[in-house]
Amino acid sequence: MLTIRGHRSGNRGFCDGGGRRDFLTVGGMALGGITLADALQAQEQAGGGSNHKAIINIYLPGGPPHLDMWDPKPDAPAEIRGEFAAIPTKIPGVFVSELFPRMAELMDKFAIVRSLSDSDGAHDAYQCMTGRRRNTRQPPGGWPSGGAWVSHMQGQVTSAIPSNVALMYRTGNRTWGEAGEGGFLGVAHSPFNLVGREARSKPDNMVLNGVTLETLQDRTSLLKSLDRFRKEADHRGQMQSLDVYAEQAMGILTSSQLVDALDLSKEDPRIVARYGASNEQFQRDGAPPMVENFCIARRLVEAGARFVSLNFSRWDWHGGDGMNFPKCREECPRLDQGLAALVSDLHERGLDRDVAVVVWGEFGRTPKINGMNSRDHWPRANTAVMFGGGMQTGQVIGETNRYGEEPQIRPVTFQEVFATLYHCAGIDSTNTRVFDQAGVPQYLVDPGNLPLRELV
Repeated sequence: MLTIRGHRSGNRGFCDGGGRRDFLTVGGMALGGITLADALQAQEQAGGGSNHKAIINIYLPGGPPHLDMWDPKPDAPAEIRGEFAAIPTKIPGVFVSELFPRMAELMDKFAIVRSLSDSDGAHDAYQCMTGRRRNTRQPPGGWPSGGAWVSHMQGQVTSAIPSNVALMYRTGNRTWGEAGEGGFLGVAHSPFNLVGREARSKPDNMVLNGVTLETLQDRTSLLKSLDRFRKEADHRGQMQSLDVYAEQAMGILTSSQLVDALDLSKEDPRIVARYGASNEQFQRDGAPPMVENFCIARRLVEAGARFVSLNFSRWDWHGGDGMNFPKCREECPRLDQGLAALVSDLHERGLDRDVAVVVWGEFGRTPKINGMNSRDHWPRANTAVMFGGGMQTGQVIGETNRYGEEPQIRPVTFQEVFATLYHCAGIDSTNTRVFDQAGVPQYLVDPGNLPLRELV
């Protein structure tokens, strides 16, 4: 992994002392494998893709409480209903929590899946990144993430922007910060992670001392720093496989496109303000609630990314602190504002048919409030919010029973959601197959998991 350190940005910092833009992490480019170079080579061999559809995958680490957000039960007893009222939305008969007033006003642009039925039950991003349970039988090399499939099938729009990128912060609970891997498709299609904490314990990190995001604009200084880096790496015997594709990989760093996409100072300040204020503090062992990353994700897909994954805050609030309801009051309005801004942004820019978005966590929360005024893990029912991608929005798909315990109408699987996202990206997940490392044909999703007919 190669990390570019930036200057400290005033007193705005991560809990480990770095600033908001102190990191530009080139995921997997540890020069022993030259994964980005492999990606460029694979793109050249495949011919790339010309149809720029894209997917944004917003992961809420920890298990968001479905009854307190998008599946309220206003007629249930207080010990199930909780502290929040249900409010009507723009779509008659559809209600959401009072903590989501902006979404309520824009409900015609959202679709809520209230009947996710196959949550694995582990505190893990894996299912939200791949659609599959981690403990299911794996092919040689492992299952690719959703972004890896899209990268493999569609190629790069431009050599300056990787197809599969991530804004996934490294979290104290490691599995909340993992964007998946290339699996049997190869490291060429692994996520290219652009944020993170400095991993002091990982010896394979390479830091380009003296190369900051500011000096990326200075081509002469950048090339001199890269030349010093090459010489140091060669002295350590880590440049043996450097070839023309590795040179192209370095070329990504010398292009302004990726840096410009990450630089919100180039965005209309009124648009940035609409997303709301970010909190740069990591939430315990989770991610920071960086709502501005929703805007950056939009900028990345505009610049050429095909799949962007990000983790947002921490949603595991059932311990002895009894923080479910106070934390909902803190986190849900921020999420509400960010999602309303993103959906409006996509529509105003004419991207609503090209960019599909999903928002979800690994499982739901117990309908019955526990003795500490919180909700425990509940994999039997889960929700997701989807929009964009040309989907038929303004509707709710599925329904849980009267206490929100389990789906009773239209159970939906994670793989069906991914099949829908692939469809929006122009990929036929039903009939497309790729041979794994053992020569066995594999499909993007298991047979029977079709795109949600209500949405496509």
